[in-house]
Amino acid sequence: MEIELMMSLRDVLKRAEANKVAVGHFNFSDLVAFNAIVAAARDKELPVMVGVSEGEREFTGVCQAAALVKAIRDEYNYPIFLNADHTHSIAHAEEAAKAGFDEVIFDGSALPFDENIKQTRRAIEAIKSINPAILVEGEIGWIGASSAVIEKVPEGVGVLTTPEEARQFVDATKVDVLAPAVGNMHGMLASMVHGDVQKRLNIDRIAEIKAAAKIFMTLHGGSGTNDDDFKRAIKAGMTIVHVNTEIRIAWRRGVEAGLAAEPNEVAPYKILKPAFEAVKKVVSSRIELFSSK
Repeated sequence: MEIELMMSLRDVLKRAEANKVAVGHFNFSDLVAFNAIVAAARDKELPVMVGVSEGEREFTGVCQAAALVKAIRDEYNYPIFLNADHTHSIAHAEEAAKAGFDEVIFDGSALPFDENIKQTRRAIEAIKSINPAILVEGEIGWIGASSAVIEKVPEGVGVLTTPEEARQFVDATKVDVLAPAVGNMHGMLASMVHGDVQKRLNIDRIAEIKAAAKIFMTLHGGSGTNDDDFKRAIKAGMTIVHVNTEIRIAWRRGVEAGLAAEPNEVAPYKILKPAFEAVKKVVSSRIELFSSK
């Protein structure tokens, strides 16, 4: 995707949707991962979304995460966008909106469907009253809750969102972006980490939901997904793709490699260089895949 500087997130997503490519979304909770994501995106000259969940925001700071993104925009005039990932309370959504986030995901997917609609509508009203330009994403369907290496598929994961649920949810809430359950899952099984098993998506259901919802769609829980399924899912209607667990694994392996290579080193920026390179490699490969036509 050719970059046009200073575009809004909505404009970037419109262009991606028209070109049937996707914008990569990568979570961070420290400066190493953040800088690696930015470096990968700038090397590829592609827009990028970075996200911090409620737990990650507790660690980074809400305003501090926003300041990092603003610093990249100010220095490089670069299309990087910040998302308040998986926000479960209106108070936390308002906090992110006031800090200058570009998108807020209000995640009521664990609630009963009608209550999810009710709470999402309240969140949208609160967020848009602070800044009408912020995109608000809603989520329906259970895909788990943790970007971690897990032993088994969580109970309830695998039940697909229906096109009718998607249509009803979008019509009732007026969300800007929809995150459905289409065979995706947060986290990775140990067998996925070792490369023996890959996540597979229901491409037909993605196309059906896209036709019913008629808005931008996000694929959460992308780590460990089959590459061809990624490409087919994007062509079928996914415009944002989230990757987090792969980054966390790369970060940890990089830290372990740095400590092993320099057992007596105490300078963090020397020890953490392999972690930077490992995260950058993951992000580079994913955004190249997501932007491929």
